[in-house]
Amino acid sequence: MAILDGKLVAEKIQLQVGLEVERLKAENGIVPGLAVIMAGDDPASRSYVNSKSKLAEKLGIRSELVTFPASVPAAEIARVIDEKNADPFTHAILVQMPLPAGVDPWGIIERIAPGKDVDAFHPYNQGLILQNRGRVFPCTPLGIMRLLDHYGIDPEGMNAAVVGRSFLVGKPMAAMLANRNATVTLCHSRTHGLAAILREAGLVVAAVGKPGFISADMVKPGAVLIDVGINHVTKEDDFNKFCPRSNYEAFKKKGAVITGDVHYQSFAKAAHYSPVPGGVGPLTVTMLMSNTVELCKRQAGIA
Repeated sequence: MAILDGKLVAEKIQLQVGLEVERLKAENGIVPGLAVIMAGDDPASRSYVNSKSKLAEKLGIRSELVTFPASVPAAEIARVIDEKNADPFTHAILVQMPLPAGVDPWGIIERIAPGKDVDAFHPYNQGLILQNRGRVFPCTPLGIMRLLDHYGIDPEGMNAAVVGRSFLVGKPMAAMLANRNATVTLCHSRTHGLAAILREAGLVVAAVGKPGFISADMVKPGAVLIDVGINHVTKEDDFNKFCPRSNYEAFKKKGAVITGDVHYQSFAKAAHYSPVPGGVGPLTVTMLMSNTVELCKRQAGIA
């Protein structure tokens, strides 16, 4: 089995993005601009937004964070999106999910100009992906494709199973793999015979948000396992079920560890697997920066 090192791949992509940012500044006088809009104070969202801001600064991308209290009306978020849509120095707009209760996420997502939709969540951009005409792609699926490409894993002709049907990961991931000539089964919580489907899959993308959900008996020998799950394990019983003993010292020290949707015992059967942490996670925020630069170039008409 071979580990798919997302941190390594992310660092290589960041180097390329940083050089492209420098080129845009030197040759065109343009600084790619990203606006992040956050409502409420969800701790996970706050941590993710902070990591975005730090990476943007590292790569020379201008990053602006607009924060609102959880009580913000949808109209106020929409007003700021309209401002950023019209701002020539803002090339990419991201609205951090989840939004507060009472705010319709689709109404907010659809307010973003498709050409500035850095997450590619707008129905227009998701439709282009389905038609194999995508110009920008959701960050996590795009990071997974870059991870596969880096390690020379071509999905063409493979039976691929995507477990999870969200518009953030599962559905665009299935479309992107199909566009690369994989035969894709999109699975979810109501899929009958899930284990049998997975045992026929040479490539599995797990994005269900349940620790150790995909057990070793579900995995085809020699499969490629891509784990999108980020699950915080805080109970000792759960640790014993889902985590290797080698992590026990860290668990006792911190009171929690992070594990994925693929049970660690599955890795012994896999040809390749992405670990959690250190697999897909570092690529998600990296592809956000890559998308920001791509949108900047498109708006400036630069190849």
